[in-house]
Amino acid sequence: MPLDVERHLGAVKRTVSELTRDGKPARCVTLTRLYDTTVDDLWDAMTNPERLPRWFLPVEGDLRLGGRYQLKGNAGGSITDCAPPTRLDLTWEFAGDTSWVEVRLAAEAAELARFTLNHIAHVGDHWRKFGPGAVGVGWELGLLGLALHLADRTAAVALEEADLATRPEGRALILGSSEAWGEADIESGEDPVQARSAARRTGAFYTGSPPPD
Repeated sequence: MPLDVERHLGAVKRTVSELTRDGKPARCVTLTRLYDTTVDDLWDAMTNPERLPRWFLPVEGDLRLGGRYQLKGNAGGSITDCAPPTRLDLTWEFAGDTSWVEVRLAAEAAELARFTLNHIAHVGDHWRKFGPGAVGVGWELGLLGLALHLADRTAAVALEEADLATRPEGRALILGSSEAWGEADIESGEDPVQARSAARRTGAFYTGSPPPD
């Protein structure tokens, strides 16, 4: 399906902030996007195991507070806070690392809901290499899939990153998101040369291009 690259890039607000987690330096990557639906429907789309695979990934596990979840081929973890239909916190355990995800939903109007996602990670070699785009780009593609799902709930619109990277508009979306996360990193106080280098490496990773020098 055709993608309006500029519209979807412009629909996401991106911020990066410094904090500590468990006594260690960390960064919080925040994405905010508005959806033309109710908070209740948005909550159902992101927690209903029948709807989630239509725009994101299949999920299994004990899907309740204190339970563990597993996304097919991706992260798993524990559900640490859950207050339907506005708050969901969980650990994000992948490739031996643990980070933390917080989702907040709020009504902007009767049929307009705000989705905010915080992904908190310790600062390590992975962060220094790729910066906030390492998680920001992936989540942004997920939020695009959610937008497409809400526009056509009968279609399977989960986006495969490898497939998206083969399409001109998909590459433009990925590279535009990577660049935008680099600029958000600069706004947070990161050195511009470091932030833009990390953004280029992120873009190359997601598109399967040779890494920049």
